[in-house]
Amino acid sequence: MKVVTRAVGALAAFAFAGMALAAYPERPITLIVPWAAGGGTDATARIIGSLLEKEIGQPVNVVNRTGGSGVVGHAAIAGAPADGYTIGLITVEIGMMHWQGLTDLTGASYTPLGLVNADAAGVQVAADAPYKTVNDLLTAIKANPGKMKASGTGQGGIWHLAIAGMLKDLKIDPASVPWVPSNGAAPGLQDLVAGGVQIAPVSLPEARSLIDAGKVKSLALMSDKPSALYPNIPLLKAATGSNWTMAAWRGMAAPKGLPAEARDKLVAAIRKIAASKEYNDFMAQRGFGVIYLPPDQFATFMKKSDEDLGATMKAVGIVK
Repeated sequence: MKVVTRAVGALAAFAFAGMALAAYPERPITLIVPWAAGGGTDATARIIGSLLEKEIGQPVNVVNRTGGSGVVGHAAIAGAPADGYTIGLITVEIGMMHWQGLTDLTGASYTPLGLVNADAAGVQVAADAPYKTVNDLLTAIKANPGKMKASGTGQGGIWHLAIAGMLKDLKIDPASVPWVPSNGAAPGLQDLVAGGVQIAPVSLPEARSLIDAGKVKSLALMSDKPSALYPNIPLLKAATGSNWTMAAWRGMAAPKGLPAEARDKLVAAIRKIAASKEYNDFMAQRGFGVIYLPPDQFATFMKKSDEDLGATMKAVGIVK
C-alpha cells in the first residue's frame, strides 16, 4: 500500500510540475511596436502576432508605442515585467540610439527571441519629381545644398543614417539634405507625397503601396542584391559606383530576465513562425526580406550591428 501511495504521489507531483510548466501563457500577451502603424515594422509585428496567437493559444495584442525616435517603444519593452506577457519587435535603431545619447538601452538590455527580418534602404522621390535617375537627384542636391529635405524615421535613425552615409560615401556633405524626424516610414512617405520633404530613403516594402499607386518612384537600392519586389530598380553601386549599403533589421525580444519556461515557449513559437508558409508568403508578397537567427546568434548579430553602426555614425558626424 505504501509503495502504491508513493507511486501515486510521485505521479501527482509529476503531473503538477507538468501543469506548472504548461501554464504559460494563461492570459493575453502584448506585443509592442516602437514605430507607427502602417510601416514595415508594424506589418511584420502584426503577421507575427496573428501567427503567435495560433501557436500559444492566447490573444496577442499589437500596440504601437511611438515617440522619442524609437526610444519610447524600445524602453517600454525593456522596462516591462519579465513575465512573458509583454514582448516586442525591436529594430536596428537599438544599436544606434545610445550612440546619440538618447538612451542607455542596447541589444543587451533584452532577452533575444529571434531575428526575423532585414530590408535594404531605397532612394524614393515623388512620382512627379524631375529626376529620372539617382544621379539626376545627386546633381540637384549638389547644386542646391539645403534645399531638399528627407524623412522616414527619427533623427539619427536607420534611414537617416542610410542617406547620410550614402552622401558622405559619394563625397557630398550629408548636411546638404536636412533631416526631418518622423515616427516611421509611413508618416515620412506621406510627407514626401504632400511635398513637405523631397526624399524618403526607406525600404521598398514600406514604399510599395505608394509606388504601386503611382505616387512615389524609387531611383536606387542601397544593397548588393537586386530587390525581389522591384528587380529593375538600379543598385546604388551600379548607378554611382558607391559601395554603400544599408538595411534595417527586426527581431523579437522580451525584457531581460525572462523565465526559462516563457522564453523557451516563445522561442520555439517564433522559430516555427519564421519557417512557416504563412509568414514567408506574407513577407514575400510585400517584398520583406526573411532572415531567421536563434537567440544566441541574434545576440551576437546585435552586438556586431551595434559596433558597425556606431563606427558609421561617427564617420558621418551624428554621434553625441
